[in-house]
Amino acid sequence: MDWDKLRIFHAVADAGSLTHAGDTLHLSQSAVSRQIRALEESLGTTLFHRHARGLILTEQGELLFEATSSMARKLDTASARIRDSEEHVFGELKVTATVGFGTLWLAPKLVKLYEKYPDLKIDLMLEERVLDLPMREADVAIRMKEPSQSDLIRRRLLSVRMRLYATQEYLDKAGVPETMADLSPYRLICQRPDQPQVAAGARLVQEIMAQNIGSTLTVNNYFGVLQAVLANLGIGVLPDYLTADHKRLVRVLPNIESGEVPVFLAYPEELRQTRRVAVFRDFVLEEIQAFRRRQSEALLQEAVGSD
Repeated sequence: MDWDKLRIFHAVADAGSLTHAGDTLHLSQSAVSRQIRALEESLGTTLFHRHARGLILTEQGELLFEATSSMARKLDTASARIRDSEEHVFGELKVTATVGFGTLWLAPKLVKLYEKYPDLKIDLMLEERVLDLPMREADVAIRMKEPSQSDLIRRRLLSVRMRLYATQEYLDKAGVPETMADLSPYRLICQRPDQPQVAAGARLVQEIMAQNIGSTLTVNNYFGVLQAVLANLGIGVLPDYLTADHKRLVRVLPNIESGEVPVFLAYPEELRQTRRVAVFRDFVLEEIQAFRRRQSEALLQEAVGSD
């Protein structure tokens, strides 16, 4: 097969249009069409069904697109390795994380990474949907459960628990509940039950809601929950990794918490030697170690204070 024709085929299949593929390749629509016809003739098969709204791959076209997609991923990986050097780390790194962990823990810490590697271009994709790493929807993922794909390198970072927090100002005004049954007159701030979230957190919210909570504020992510708690609106259900960076948070009902939620860092095996992935991995591990030290110091201070 002609490599150039395969490149053009891949662009057309990806765009679903001769015109859009031509724009990407800087070729005319007629030139793209000629190359596709020549490829179909050389293979003796039809690769696209043509209709008014665009192009749809035939079964044979799907097989070829799967092969060219694999080739494109491998070429991207090879290109990244060639460009990377020990002294100079640059280029794009696609990182995916949940909205809560990405906005509240990861993003504020990235300034340290950029100070060390100013030419990095990080594309931070924050969503609850699990992106497909082997298909290169992202290069690195931070997930709230262990990845299921066998061809991923994974590293457990920490365990998170959902707990109840408020500000001292709110508690001074509303009082401090002593048992879960006392929560009825307080305003509960939490994620909406219909929003994607870790199962352990959802179960804790359901347990608290069973106490006939009179007033609630539901938000579709933990960033909103945190801002509402810091604004003295009520008692919020939040992940415990926030306490090290937000000193105004006071834990409420210390005996109430969710089950453990494991946090994993994962990336494809083929990116193991990619310098950008390595420096991001090492950065996250260093920040996790610093976070654990701050947590231990805070627990020690609490223990001393209670004595």
